[in-house]
Amino acid sequence: MDDSGFKKIEFNRPARVKKVAPNPTAVPQEEGKINIGAQIKPMKKKFFKFNKKSFGIGGIIIAIIVLIGIYSFIKGIAIYKQAQVVYKQAKVASAAAKTQNIVAAHDALVQTKAETIKLQGDINGVGFLKFVPILGGYVSDASHMAGAGVHGINAAIITTESLIPYADVLGLKGEKSFAGGSAEERIRTAVKTLDKVVPRIDDIEREVQAAQDEMDKVNINHYPNFLFFKKIRTQLATAKTLVADGALAVDEGKPLIKVLPELLGANTSKKYLVLFQNDKELRPTGGFLTFYSIFRIDQGVIHIDSSNDIYTLDNSISYHPTADPIILKYLPKVPTQNIRDINLSPDFPTSMKGFMTYYDKSSLKTDIDGIIAIDTQFVVHLIDILGEVQADGQTFTAKTDPGCDCPQVVYQLEQNTTKPVNYIKTNRKGIVGDLLYATMEKALSASPKIYWGPLFNAALGDAAEKHILFALNDQGAQSGIRALNWAGAINQDFKGDYLHVNDANFAGAKSNMYIQDSMRIDYNIDSSGTIKKTVTLDYKNPHKYSDCNLESGGLCLNAVLRTFQRVYVPQGSTLVSTQGSQVKVTTKQDLGKTYFESFFTVDPLGKSEITYTYTLPFKAANHELPVLIQKQPGVEKITTEVYVNGALIDSFDLRQDKILNLKI
Repeated sequence: MDDSGFKKIEFNRPARVKKVAPNPTAVPQEEGKINIGAQIKPMKKKFFKFNKKSFGIGGIIIAIIVLIGIYSFIKGIAIYKQAQVVYKQAKVASAAAKTQNIVAAHDALVQTKAETIKLQGDINGVGFLKFVPILGGYVSDASHMAGAGVHGINAAIITTESLIPYADVLGLKGEKSFAGGSAEERIRTAVKTLDKVVPRIDDIEREVQAAQDEMDKVNINHYPNFLFFKKIRTQLATAKTLVADGALAVDEGKPLIKVLPELLGANTSKKYLVLFQNDKELRPTGGFLTFYSIFRIDQGVIHIDSSNDIYTLDNSISYHPTADPIILKYLPKVPTQNIRDINLSPDFPTSMKGFMTYYDKSSLKTDIDGIIAIDTQFVVHLIDILGEVQADGQTFTAKTDPGCDCPQVVYQLEQNTTKPVNYIKTNRKGIVGDLLYATMEKALSASPKIYWGPLFNAALGDAAEKHILFALNDQGAQSGIRALNWAGAINQDFKGDYLHVNDANFAGAKSNMYIQDSMRIDYNIDSSGTIKKTVTLDYKNPHKYSDCNLESGGLCLNAVLRTFQRVYVPQGSTLVSTQGSQVKVTTKQDLGKTYFESFFTVDPLGKSEITYTYTLPFKAANHELPVLIQKQPGVEKITTEVYVNGALIDSFDLRQDKILNLKI
């Protein structure tokens, strides 16, 4: 707008066009037409300029990837070599532990930890690979497994450090803090100092829990279930289970460890009733209750206060009610309930509650802190380590006696306690107490190097195989006993399939001494996932009849075995068919389980077979079936085979409780 107020009107001029020199090679363009080639050429030239620049950036990226690959490959070789070092060092620690050299095991564990930390550092060196698809999962798993290894080794180191001061008392190789004085003095000193070691169970628990936390982060689904991956997947699953079980055992066993000094009479003496179960006359908890002693433990040293025949204990109880229906049916000549027949429940804690109900009414009763049951196999194992033992003017050994084709100690005890004589024999089973006392005396009178280590290991093995059972009054201690599976308890919490075969010998002499039993388990799974299971039990007696004529004074060891049987299975299982029972098989409920009840006999030089076919109360899922088989106390072994849809999956001697994870 100008000064006069009028808007200035401007006319657009055509834009100046830059003159371009004619291209002699260009194709002449017709009027009104666009030369497409001429338009594209400049764009094409620009495109090539961009590609060269892009190629430069891509080259840099490729170079970086190659360098990372080379670095990762080199580190991978280093990781593999270091893993081999860790493995070799771990074998050294394991070998030292097997030779019971606690100091060497500790030193090897310390070295293994150092090598594992190096391995952990090597794995962390390629930690950036965790973000790479697929490969990252394996790197992450390796890192967590190395971490679990460090924590697990820490727990083992703490354990060995705790045991080293007690190496002499436990019969282990190593430092001997209690080497001076008599055996009893060494034991007393060890028990008095236990309270200084017990708190370390909390440190062990923390390390084991940390190891489990690391293993929980390992994903076995990263490993396909075929080719070499299948083996890795199985090994990882086993490792995860072992670590989880270890953490659970430490957690549940901690109450027992913490009260262990008190149980051993560190401050005040403790009394335990020791029951002798004759497993040659098998009963539900391991054998006929034949003898008992009162053991007093004062600062770890055992004293036998009294010993008696079980019949003497029965006679000290003024009132006996009507016998249990099982006794009335299969031992009809025993109309009243006796304490010697009280262990009818296959669950040892339940049977011992019944025992205490009668014991409390006895005139011989004394206050006790728990019950410990042992069988003849435990005694045989002890004497096998000690060699000959002298008791009551007799010699006892673990060698086979041709008179019974059994350990001489068993034969000698049976002759003392069972064989008829033409005179009154008071406390005829008192020889058992004399033998136990002589056994302890021989063990304590010798150098710990000779016997203590093997005896300690034998006791642990017999507890695992249920030849020693514990029912303690202290509930914290008993929960620890259950965690160690030393309580002879029927497992009521297992998630999966379950089996427990329980036999009771009712008036079949001592024929369980000769019985050879085997078991076949068949799983048949149809397309719907329904599981039909058949359990076949074979019993053979390869020995001839004994002279069971009381007038002739024969020793009646082998006669017709009369077996009352209960087969415990998951609650809700349905019986389909049975064969071999001499009575109608009935289905009942007990201890959170369903069980099938039957009865059969086995003649000397004869055999019997009994089968149960039933359907499980659940269907197959996830292609795996966890199975718990619980062995009966007092039974040495059961030769076992497991089949799935006709294919043999596993075979083993059932000597202790066993968990299977069947692929179905």
